[in-house]
Amino acid sequence: RAVFVNESVCIGCRMCNHSAAKTFMMEQDYGRARAFQQWADSEEDIQIAIDSCPVDCISWVNKKNLPILEYAM
Repeated sequence: RAVFVNESVCIGCRMCNHSAAKTFMMEQDYGRARAFQQWADSEEDIQIAIDSCPVDCISWVNKKNLPILEYAM
């Protein structure tokens, strides 16, 4: 499995970036979160980031579906 951020829903609160800074970064142009390095933080920290998102734009996805989802973004 992999972590995916639906950037069109993200409000730029930075909660995920604070919880799992090695996995999530803030995209410069629009200020939205992006998962830029899978599994750079512990699974616990990533789950805390997912749980802390106020708009539920972060989720676990099947690893084989990640390229399709990223292409759609």
